[in-house]
Amino acid sequence: MFAPTKEEVRHFFCDTWRKAHASEILTPLEAIARDWLLQHPEYENDFANPDASKSDYPIEQGQSNPFLHLSMHLSIAEQISIDQPRGIREAFLALARRRDSEHEAHHEIMECLGQMLWTAQRNGTPPDGEAYVECVKMRV
Repeated sequence: MFAPTKEEVRHFFCDTWRKAHASEILTPLEAIARDWLLQHPEYENDFANPDASKSDYPIEQGQSNPFLHLSMHLSIAEQISIDQPRGIREAFLALARRRDSEHEAHHEIMECLGQMLWTAQRNGTPPDGEAYVECVKMRV
């Protein structure tokens, strides 16, 4: 299982941003991340300044964590590409059609993904992929 540290995740996004703006060659994963970075210009300062990336983004300040947000986009993109959990691709496609936006569909799926992970952590159980897909289907 791939389990990078918080610092490794942040370095990945900052380095991807730097490489993309320098027109350097990107790995396939970096190319996917670049595409999501470009769709979130509001986070540019976080990715352009490695020192700023050390912030903890406390929820009390009302600022979302751009590294978590982009990580969720990457996770969802991977899930859709391999249809894991089973049915997520079909649910995503239906939601994207309904919202007329793949990006907005991703954001709605993030809500379900976060709920599934929170429930698993709270209950000390494995993530429930079926409940996750059903949550997405209910948003269609």
